[in-house]
Amino acid sequence: MTKTRRPTRIQARNRAAILDAALEVFSAHGFRGATVDQIAAAAGLSKPNLLYYYPSKEAIHEALLSRLLDTWLDPLRAMDPAGEPLEEILAYVRRKLEMSRDYPRESRLFANEIVQGAPRILGFLTSDLKALVDEKAALLESWMDEGRIARVHPYHLIFSIWSLTQHYADFDVQVRAILDGDDPFETAPAFLDNLYRRLLTSA
Repeated sequence: MTKTRRPTRIQARNRAAILDAALEVFSAHGFRGATVDQIAAAAGLSKPNLLYYYPSKEAIHEALLSRLLDTWLDPLRAMDPAGEPLEEILAYVRRKLEMSRDYPRESRLFANEIVQGAPRILGFLTSDLKALVDEKAALLESWMDEGRIARVHPYHLIFSIWSLTQHYADFDVQVRAILDGDDPFETAPAFLDNLYRRLLTSA
């Protein structure tokens, strides 16, 4: 049996540099606006050297998305059926907001892909993502049936959490301009906690 050769430290470092540079370029310009030349320049590599690791722009983008998508599901996966419903939902809101704070480029990469019609991740949206959202929507509905949280549309509740948290990453420049440069992540957690607490405990 042929063993897969492990990449050298230089190869691993170059791959990481390419993906980090590509994340910057794709999140700024979208898939269509990004070029291999831009990515190579941002990575500090020649174009032929970059193409040694990834044969095309599509291959780089696919590698980035593959790395991102699994991470993207983690905050929702962590919603615990055995936990206290309101606190589980509020914890999910906090995790999503923390992702916007810590991974803004990844959020914009994802948003750009969706805006373009999700040509490279539609299968993921209709399989892995849909299955997980269906599972958690059913959990939310069961908590509503038990009278443990107020009744709202479970899917739109999840959509609203996505919108209200990812906005801080995708529209960061606009948010900071309106807040005169103040850090939105200092005040957003308390606002969102209060908003969803009121929504989910109202009669």
